[in-house]
Amino acid sequence: QVQLQESGGGLVQAGASLRLSCAASGGTFSSFGMGWFRLRQAPGKERDFVAAINWGGSTYYADSVKGRFTISRDNARNTVYLQMNSLKPEDTAVYYCAAVYRMVSRQENDYDYWGQGTQVTVSS
Repeated sequence: QVQLQESGGGLVQAGASLRLSCAASGGTFSSFGMGWFRLRQAPGKERDFVAAINWGGSTYYADSVKGRFTISRDNARNTVYLQMNSLKPEDTAVYYCAAVYRMVSRQENDYDYWGQGTQVTVSS
């Protein structure tokens, strides 16, 4: 059973940067594709894809964050990161880390393991 724990969220002003971390335990981290999703405050809203990285280091981004966010992984530390630069108020959301074995996807339903989420709030 893989367990994921996010950290690094907080309240920042527009234009600032944050780095989220997701520490994994309980599995062979290097065999998992890792994704970041976010859930904005809206009734019935589903989690939106933000970024993903496969076990080989190939990365994928949502158009809304491309050029501002960078996903990376450190297999020695069993950790995936999301560096968020030039933050905007519309980036305000709960950010979730997710893992799936031997694949990577932009689809929430493809992921098997999820963290509890970390709040990111960007003020204007």
